[in-house]
Amino acid sequence: MQTFHSNIDSPSVSITTDETQKSLDVIIGHDLGLGTITSNVDSRRTDIVQSNTSHTNVSSLIYRLPTEILSEIFLYCLPEDEHVTYASRLAPMLLTRICRRWREVAVGLPRLWCRLHVDFWYEDWKTRSASHEEWQTRAFGYDAWLKRSRGCPLSLRLECGNDWSELQSLLQPYAQKISTLSLGFISCHGPFMLEDFQALKELTVHKYMSHDHTRAINGSLSKLPVNLRTINMKNVWFNRQQLDSFADSAWARLTHLEINVDGRHSGTLILRLCPNLSSLKMTGVFNPTQIAEPVTHTNLQSLYISWTVIRNLTGDPGLFKVMTLPNLRMLEASHRGPWPHESFMEFLTRSKCSLEKLIFDSSVWTTEEEHAEYATLFPSFEVIANPGPGLM
Repeated sequence: MQTFHSNIDSPSVSITTDETQKSLDVIIGHDLGLGTITSNVDSRRTDIVQSNTSHTNVSSLIYRLPTEILSEIFLYCLPEDEHVTYASRLAPMLLTRICRRWREVAVGLPRLWCRLHVDFWYEDWKTRSASHEEWQTRAFGYDAWLKRSRGCPLSLRLECGNDWSELQSLLQPYAQKISTLSLGFISCHGPFMLEDFQALKELTVHKYMSHDHTRAINGSLSKLPVNLRTINMKNVWFNRQQLDSFADSAWARLTHLEINVDGRHSGTLILRLCPNLSSLKMTGVFNPTQIAEPVTHTNLQSLYISWTVIRNLTGDPGLFKVMTLPNLRMLEASHRGPWPHESFMEFLTRSKCSLEKLIFDSSVWTTEEEHAEYATLFPSFEVIANPGPGLM
C-alpha cells in the first residue's frame, strides 16, 4: 500500500509559513485604512437599507390611508387663495400626478374642483390667432376641471380683456351650479350676461386699469339673477344717471351691497333701489350744493360709510340730514376731516335706532367731549387705525 508523507511539520515548511504570515500582517497593516473604509461602507449600506425600508414603510402607510382621510389631507393641500389657478405644479392638479391611487382619489373628490380662476385676453391683435389656439387648449382643461366638481356649488373668478363670449360659452353647461362669481373687467367690449345664472348668490365686480368699462359693466348689471343677494363693487363708481338705469327688480332683493357713488343723491338712491339691504358699505364723493330727498330704510342694520366732501370745510356729507334708519345697529365711518356731530345726533333722534356699535377710523376728527358722549351713549365705541388709501 502506498504511503503518503506530509512535509507540513518540517522546519522548511514552518519557516515558509511564518514568513508568509508576517507578509500578510504587513499587507493588512498597510491596508488598515482601506479596511476602515470598507467597514464604513458596510455601515452606510446598512443605514441606506434601513432608510429605504423605513421610507417604504411610510409610503405603505400613506398608501393604506382610508380614502376619507386622504381626501381631507388633499383639501388642506389647496392654496389659500380664494380662487385656485389652473397649474400643474399646484394642487389639485399636482395631486393627480403622484400615483394612480392619488389621482383616483383627487379626481373623485368634487370639493377639490369647486374653486377656479379663469383669465382670457389677447395682448394685441397680432397675437390673437395664436392666443385663440392656446385658449382652446386651456378651455379644454377648464372644462375637465369643472366637470370634476359634479354637484358642488362653484365659486369662480373670471378676468377678461376682450369680449365675454368665449367665457360665457365655456360656463354655459355649469350656469346652474355657480353660486359665487367675480368678474374682472380688463378691457372688455361687451357685458357679461348674468340673467341665466339662476344659482348665483354673490357677485363681485372689479374694474382694472383706466379703461372706461361703464357700458360693459352697466350692461352686465342691468338684468340680475333672481337669487342674487350680495354685490361687491371694486373700483367701480356710479352716478345717479347710471343708478336710474337699474330698474331691475333683482336689485330690490339684495341684502348686502358694497358700492362707490358720486353725489349725495346717489347715496340716497341706493337705499331706495335696494329696500331689503341689511348691510351697506358705501364710499362717496359728495357735493354740498346737491340736494337729496329724505329717505327711510327700515331693514338696514349695518352701515359703513367713507366720504370726501368737495369744497366744504365742515366735512358734512349731508346724508345724516336726509336718512332715517330705525333698525341700524352698527355704524362705521371713515373720513379725513371733522365729524358732523350735530347732524349725526339729529339723525339718531330722528331714527330712534338702538345703535350698539360706533366705529371711527383714526382720521376722523372729534373732540374729547364728543368722545365722552359717544362712550356713554353706545355699548361699544372705538377708534381704529386708518387702513390707508384704497383699503376699506
